[in-house]
Amino acid sequence: MKKYALHLLVLSHVFSVQSLKIVCTDQLERFFLAPDNVVDVLQLARLCDAPRLSLICTRMIVGDFKTISLSEGWKVMRRANPSLEQELLEFLVEVDTRRQERAKRMEEKKVYLQLYEAMEALVHICRDGCRTIGPWDQKLKGSQVVCKFPACKGIELLVRHFSACKKRVPRGCANCKRMWQLLELHSRMCSTPDTCRVPLCRHFKDKIWHRSKKEEIKWNILVCKVLESNA
Repeated sequence: MKKYALHLLVLSHVFSVQSLKIVCTDQLERFFLAPDNVVDVLQLARLCDAPRLSLICTRMIVGDFKTISLSEGWKVMRRANPSLEQELLEFLVEVDTRRQERAKRMEEKKVYLQLYEAMEALVHICRDGCRTIGPWDQKLKGSQVVCKFPACKGIELLVRHFSACKKRVPRGCANCKRMWQLLELHSRMCSTPDTCRVPLCRHFKDKIWHRSKKEEIKWNILVCKVLESNA
């Protein structure tokens, strides 16, 4: 089997010996495939109707394309079977595109999760108070206490900046603009604006009715994404 697996694969296909074909493909998958022969095995697998072996070869080529595309087998295949080369290149582009899209989705989810954590930290600071910041009627816990909200420190710095910045308007400095966006995003996610202790919660709820339809769609998509990130 070690010496004649390829030959036996061809014979098993010609004489329709399915059990032998299974054994041959298993041997080739586990012990024979290498960057210098995978292109040849792929072509043989396609001729012998061995879809599993064909798929494994294709994945191996995509996974180590830089090395395999320089092999002698690839050069011969390019001359003898250019349609297969085109097919493999298209598959490589498709895999790379899917990988980029997956990375982009993961990055987007990370951003939305950070926004969700920022919302939680903002409510925590305004309602309960934290180490060195909070509502006037709450006793602060001191800087030595460890906060369970990961975004709390960043939101604390943002709130302190917002309270002292002289450009504290919606189109002011970048930090203030971020704070305005957080306040509005919280308001859209808040179900108790009348009793909420986050500043301007009720104000932004009332302001929603004056937004344009296009702007409302944008905000609604953002709210959905933020909520999904924590699902």
